Amino acid sequence: MSDPFRTRVFSGIQPSGGLTLGNYLGALQRFVTTQDDGTETIYCLVDLHAITIWQDPAKLRHATRELAAGFIAAGIDPQRSILFNQSQVPAHAELAWIFNCVARMGWLSRMTQFKDKAGKNRENASVGLFAYPALMAADILAYHATHVPVGEDQKQHLELTRDIAIKFNHDYEVEFFPVVEPVIEGAATRVMSLRDGTKKMSKSDPSDMSRINLTDDADAISNKIRKARTDPEPLPDTLDALTERAEARNLVNIYAGLAGCSPADVLAQFAGQGFGTFKPALADLAVARLAPINTEMTRLMQDVDEIDRILADGAARARAIAAPILAQTHEIVGLVQRREV
Repeated sequence: MSDPFRTRVFSGIQPSGGLTLGNYLGALQRFVTTQDDGTETIYCLVDLHAITIWQDPAKLRHATRELAAGFIAAGIDPQRSILFNQSQVPAHAELAWIFNCVARMGWLSRMTQFKDKAGKNRENASVGLFAYPALMAADILAYHATHVPVGEDQKQHLELTRDIAIKFNHDYEVEFFPVVEPVIEGAATRVMSLRDGTKKMSKSDPSDMSRINLTDDADAISNKIRKARTDPEPLPDTLDALTERAEARNLVNIYAGLAGCSPADVLAQFAGQGFGTFKPALADLAVARLAPINTEMTRLMQDVDEIDRILADGAARARAIAAPILAQTHEIVGLVQRREV
């Protein structure tokens, strides 16, 4: 049986803080590659997800625009891809409610990210934080997306999206929603902290030295890499020898991600050399790749009206795709709709 769904890629990032090198290597770089391959691409700034934890309103608006600037500066073309912020397309929230009625409490209770974010005081967590994965499913399925570039930490949520699509289709005896495929690939899809190679690079880490921000200038990028935690041993000639060397492995993976090669290729080039040689080479590469993005983001943020125009145009294009899918969903579920006369 042939697949009735056209290939369409959807992914999103929360505007809950600045973009990091992890976002660039794990997401933005792949978003650009997918766009340039000619695949239909929809990229969303998921501001509704951001407010599952309280956000300062002014900071959220700034972060949303800065995130848009980061997408564009990294190479996302708003003419070839659809770029918008989630709250401008009501279909996300409407479909999420329907999916709340499809998803099971047990499914959501098993989500490890909710457990991590809610911590020990789960009774004080927002309902939105608990129901986050149903909204994520709506983000994807409102466009009948077939593929989602996703980090390992979101893979469980994507599996739940698949479960929701399968259950909806089964309950209503239709083949309406696609069973989406995760896209997880690349040497640096999970970039680790520069201060602790066992922890993911995160914008929430209290130490700014733990991460490279896309708003960092060339001097800051170079300084952070040169001061990144390592060990005294030279680089080995095999990947197996990096298994117990988390910081070394992380820097090798970062080099591979920025250079567009494999970690094995990096070791072939630098085997036997110490970090006194490797770190300056990595710093030069990172500055060459990231400093132009910083410069372009700064330029774009000087004209927020243009950013808002780009997001509004993207939202209009997104609504044009989502509206008929939502209307068909209403029809399938049995919701009475307004009829044109």
